[in-house]
Amino acid sequence: MGRTLQNTMINLGLQNACDEAVYQLGLDMEELEEIEEDAGLGNGGLGRLAACFLDSMATLGLAAYGYGIRYEYGIFNQKIRDGWQVEEADDWLRHGNPWEKARPEYMLPVHFYGRVEHSASGAKWIDTQVVLALPYDTPVPGYMNNTVNTMRLWSARAPNDFNLRDFNVGDYIQAVLDRNLAENISRVLYPNDNFFEGKELRLKQEYFVVAATLQDIIRRFKASKFGSTDSVRTVFDSFPDQVAIQLNDTHPAMAIPELMRIFVDIEKLPWDKAWDITKRTFAYTNHTVLPEALERWPVDLVEKLLPRHLQIIYEINQRHLDHIASLFPNDVDRLRRMSLIEEGGTKRINMAHLCIVGSHAVNGVAKIHSEIVKTQVFEDFAALEPEKFQNKTNGITPRRWLLLCNPGLAELIAEKIGEDYVRDLSQLTKLHEFVDDDLFIREVAKVKQENKVKFALYLEKEYKVKINPSSMFDVHVKRIHEYKRQLMNCLHIITMYNRIRRDPAKLFVPRTVIIGGKAAPGYHMAKMIIKLINAVAQVVNNDPMVGSKLKVIFLENYRVSLAEKVIPATDLSEQISTAGTEASGTGNMKFMLNGALTIGTMDGANVEMAEEAGEENLFIFGMRVEDVTELDKKGYNAQLYYDRLPELKQAVDQIKSGFFSPKDPNLFNDVVNMLFHHDRFKVFADYEAYVRCQEKVSELYLNSKAWTKMVIRNIAAAGKFSSDRTIKEYARDIWHVEPSDLKIPPPNEPRDAGQDKTPNGTAA
Repeated sequence: MGRTLQNTMINLGLQNACDEAVYQLGLDMEELEEIEEDAGLGNGGLGRLAACFLDSMATLGLAAYGYGIRYEYGIFNQKIRDGWQVEEADDWLRHGNPWEKARPEYMLPVHFYGRVEHSASGAKWIDTQVVLALPYDTPVPGYMNNTVNTMRLWSARAPNDFNLRDFNVGDYIQAVLDRNLAENISRVLYPNDNFFEGKELRLKQEYFVVAATLQDIIRRFKASKFGSTDSVRTVFDSFPDQVAIQLNDTHPAMAIPELMRIFVDIEKLPWDKAWDITKRTFAYTNHTVLPEALERWPVDLVEKLLPRHLQIIYEINQRHLDHIASLFPNDVDRLRRMSLIEEGGTKRINMAHLCIVGSHAVNGVAKIHSEIVKTQVFEDFAALEPEKFQNKTNGITPRRWLLLCNPGLAELIAEKIGEDYVRDLSQLTKLHEFVDDDLFIREVAKVKQENKVKFALYLEKEYKVKINPSSMFDVHVKRIHEYKRQLMNCLHIITMYNRIRRDPAKLFVPRTVIIGGKAAPGYHMAKMIIKLINAVAQVVNNDPMVGSKLKVIFLENYRVSLAEKVIPATDLSEQISTAGTEASGTGNMKFMLNGALTIGTMDGANVEMAEEAGEENLFIFGMRVEDVTELDKKGYNAQLYYDRLPELKQAVDQIKSGFFSPKDPNLFNDVVNMLFHHDRFKVFADYEAYVRCQEKVSELYLNSKAWTKMVIRNIAAAGKFSSDRTIKEYARDIWHVEPSDLKIPPPNEPRDAGQDKTPNGTAA
């Protein structure tokens, strides 16, 4: 979620008033804003997407709740020591959190372990361990519409009789100390992005958020007029018409068997009725196609932790496979491929299959990704129910990612096309009229230059590095992962370095290359990549032959509040994943909206950005999905490229020989060995096209006017990538609710006096 103060002031239309009031107290609002800790309760794009969605849902007047876990420790703070990533605990609640309100009156029990007893009256889950879920509510204000939604995060609490109700040996002290075991559930966020780690505590977290949330939803449904009671029994027929639940990846997949358990075991609905209601309630968003990221929980673990849920999953699977078998008799391989249970070695539950079978809609997050989901990853399921599969291209909230982080640009745009674009970003197309307006071109360039100077000052203050604000700011910020190919960027840096040294007199367009992002603590290769970037920076930044032509900076502890600083100052946005691996990307959209040009592959939402702006207004290079597939068929041989390309060979040899690690020449052996022998993401195959494309970037940068005109065309084409547009599509195609742009009256006015109001909320 990042910080809340400035976003709240903007959405309430109070920023200028607050700035002025604080100034009159002799204080500086920006200094105050810098004191707030980021709420870092997710890993990367998927968590930030949820935050943008909450902003859009409130702005569109949808009655929506965001549910999650109130981690005591969020994503770790990253320190760079001697070039290596070191993790520190993110104690973000140390000074309290003024935005949250504990709601102990809505505390709910969540059960674990135990056993299942079957009888004539149905199944009973008994002898369980209970953990209490305590909700904390954070307000989510819509933009200037007097609407405030709720984000409800659950914290784990031990019941007061925890470990004291059992046949107790009288160790009261130990029993109280053991309360920590239960409360550890919400202690810490697992820091893996795009990687599945099958740990028991993680499964506990996933079930904890799901069980508490579903009880909360059902309580709210029963309290409403729709949960009509038919002689003490609730009638749930209207449940899917009143409730829509969107599963953000498979992490909350246990919601499907949990809702079935509530309906069948507790509410005593017949299976078929319960299943029909469940399917119509859930929809599933897939966020990755990387096989190592797909959740596959061992059956033994689920059986121990959630025995009743395993039985329900088996029953869902049996009925699912019976249905497949009736359509495709004797096709045992199809049954194996489509089963929710993977046999062979340890039996596992494929959570994506569970989500597809238990949902009425499945979507990817960009056109190309949704295509891959349909034709490759889940092709058997799409063949069966093609109408279930949709696309919903991701978006970003223009409130945080333009108004808040880039007020200079936001104001410049408003001067030209009015202020309405903030709620309807498609209006940015009106900027096309000003693409040849010399004054506007100069003003856009001026705002960018001011942002660069401000960021350069920040870097000087924080990192004691002096950088040239007139150099091209070439920025690559995102989680560190092999598929995102920070290594390819690194090879390009080394190549530029070698070119400068080979011919110091030759014209070179000065660059400041900024790379930032966190590596999962257990991801060895990602940590080596960070060390390599820092080792290269050490050499490049201290070579007198290079001077101010090339600087390399690794941005420590990349997070939302740092993104808000670096993105508005960026000239060139690096979006260089291997085609077919980045589901969408959203950083790409933030850079586009903030006046950076994109160098990228035809992957994720880059494809649609090129479609909107025209391919000639992005720097597109490298293999397309088809080329990658072709190369896989042929067999990727890295040695071929190494032998054929002298500059690539030189760069790799320098890494290999210890040129960047003289004290330990073998330091990067693992990296080099990976690049030659098991590089799934084919860095060498795109190297030549990447370097050539970068030459075109430098050439255009020399022509400031042509560069800025291309920037304006990009901003004018960024309207599609508002999360408001994304949420309208979810609302209409999946949730079947109508967004409203009505501004409800503020609380100091009578309810019926809604419409004839000026923006400040007083009578017109």
